Amino acid sequence: MPASADLPSLLAAPELAGLLAELRRAAASAQPERTLTQLLADLTGGRAEIRASWGAVVAAAGEVEGESQTFRLQHGRRHVGQLRLWSGPDWHPLGPLAAEYALLARLQTAAAGAARRRVGERTLDALLSGQGDVGTLGEEPYALATAAFPREPGTGASARAAHAHALDVLAGAGEGYFAERGSRGLCSVQGDRALWLWPAGDPAREGQELFAALLASTGRALRLGVSARHQGPELGAALAEARQALAAVRGEQGVQVFQELDPLYALLSSGGLDTLRAQVLARLAALGDGGRTEATLRAYLAHRGTLAELAGKQHLHVNTLRYRLRRAEQVLGASLGDPALLARLYLAFEGG
Repeated sequence: MPASADLPSLLAAPELAGLLAELRRAAASAQPERTLTQLLADLTGGRAEIRASWGAVVAAAGEVEGESQTFRLQHGRRHVGQLRLWSGPDWHPLGPLAAEYALLARLQTAAAGAARRRVGERTLDALLSGQGDVGTLGEEPYALATAAFPREPGTGASARAAHAHALDVLAGAGEGYFAERGSRGLCSVQGDRALWLWPAGDPAREGQELFAALLASTGRALRLGVSARHQGPELGAALAEARQALAAVRGEQGVQVFQELDPLYALLSSGGLDTLRAQVLARLAALGDGGRTEATLRAYLAHRGTLAELAGKQHLHVNTLRYRLRRAEQVLGASLGDPALLARLYLAFEGG
């Protein structure tokens, strides 16, 4: 097909069949996105870009020429990418048709990725079970991340199937993200968690970027925990760290990196402080003031200024503030100037 042909002539029979055949061959090629963008750039004399759902350009060709058109690529309810075209106005009617083939190209790439992911999944599962050869990880440091949706699946078979499908889509989105960044990532699904392992330089930054890509790809709230960097046979430690980080995510959505965890996290989350917490709260509750003294005490511990400043923030008279703090000291049996009492209160309130 001549690259210099205009759209009206291409849409005239029998050239229309040739145009559709060219688009179909491009979308079904070994590198469908790259081949399709090159074809569109050659046809229009402008520029074509296909972007991943998280915004990264995965294929582009040509030079910016004329006005731009943007098409969201949607498969069912899933956002899989975007097509952008720059061309003269005569070529704008080609846009919707090109978007259909761009969607096909994205799905072709995803299908190839799914086959690749199954191999990586078996490799990662074997490594996590202790049956794989850790030598396959090489000498390069790696990180491991695990993600979960905030709500458990329903009890019905259809709800469980939908949840399993959503986890598979989530794992695939992460695998595609690493593949399109040129990183040798492995992924798997275990129970109600998706897992990824990749060569890591900066787990904190890379974890944040992975989290943003997963949100953009799935459009669903999720929680992500990321390990520190490890090497060789330390995979079990990386998995434990990722799980701890995931458990520390507060709310329905967020990302937590293991290195950024509170050093007291293990103690606070272990239940070892339950007795201390119960004792402190019970003594304050005995005041029978509807929790006002407890609330004032929590505010006092978090405040770094004067009592007058705290009273203003709490909309209290400073004498009322002092009265409540004295009552707290009475039921707790120690002065708020005692470092031991302050330490106990910080620990009791931190996990409560």
